[in-house]
Amino acid sequence: MSERPQALFAMTAENVPLLFPPEVLARLREWVDIDPALVAEDLTDPAFADVLARTEILVTGWGCPRLDTAVLDAAPKLRAVLHSAGSVKGFAGPEIWRRGIAVSSAAEANAVPVAEYTLAMILLAGKDVFVRRERLRAERVSPGWGVVPGIGNHGRRVGVIGASRIGRKVIELLRPFDLAVSLSDPYVDEAGAAGLGVPLVGLDDLLRTSDIVTVHAPETPETRHLIGRRELALMPDGGVLINTARGSLVDTDALVDELRTGRLSAILDVTDPEPLPADSPLHDLPGAFVTPHLAGSQGNELARLGLAVAAEAERVVSGAGLACPVDFAELERTA
Repeated sequence: MSERPQALFAMTAENVPLLFPPEVLARLREWVDIDPALVAEDLTDPAFADVLARTEILVTGWGCPRLDTAVLDAAPKLRAVLHSAGSVKGFAGPEIWRRGIAVSSAAEANAVPVAEYTLAMILLAGKDVFVRRERLRAERVSPGWGVVPGIGNHGRRVGVIGASRIGRKVIELLRPFDLAVSLSDPYVDEAGAAGLGVPLVGLDDLLRTSDIVTVHAPETPETRHLIGRRELALMPDGGVLINTARGSLVDTDALVDELRTGRLSAILDVTDPEPLPADSPLHDLPGAFVTPHLAGSQGNELARLGLAVAAEAERVVSGAGLACPVDFAELERTA
């Protein structure tokens, strides 16, 4: 390639080598001229004025500063923002789309580990692993081998709330197992659900008829406390709630009250508030299995996000359409 377009990293500097290890960085640099030592954590810093004026592609990530009008005015050649993480809501406003700048997100790539985590938790929850492990820990006596009634994954009913990227991947990963999977999503019709291979039901019906409920809806004003006291009461005795979406979708106080009764259990990778205060009952309740927001890309999984950006850079430079564009019209109802 005779001349590569100028690109610039805009994120927290420590994230660059994690997202773009040497082999991934090399692939990105096949298509753009980008310096991994030049990372803009503040795009208003005069030190970046010259390179920003020449930048055609901005590679963003966690910690990206807001791309406001002043920043965009300082980057007159900018034609694409390639985000190496999920949501762009924190830094991207409507002015970007008004100027015809293409925006891409690695949310599809980041959905993979979240869906994998969810699959693992569903299968373990079906065997009642978490509650029985706590019982074993407390009693220190193993009941020995024997058939345990009421557990198992054959015919277990799983309800998926939200046909988001992650929700769809969860449905796909669940397909090989002998599970009865249903979906609730106000933006999906019966034909759309049929295309995913699952029945579409209302939220209340899903809660009533699911042994395990997994939440994959976006965080919006409408979805705050989507699962509250009334909704939790609809779940059958022994039901399990899994939340890998956002903590605000579940009413924490209502969930704690249910968990205290022992009627339900919960697997939470996200909480409200986050992080949990040290005195939160969720740390100690035997029916609560809490992980520290690790379902998304971690460790070697971060390179998958960098590879997604490198692939999008190739598409931008070669004139092909983005594989994972962000549509501003749908931004409000996505994660």
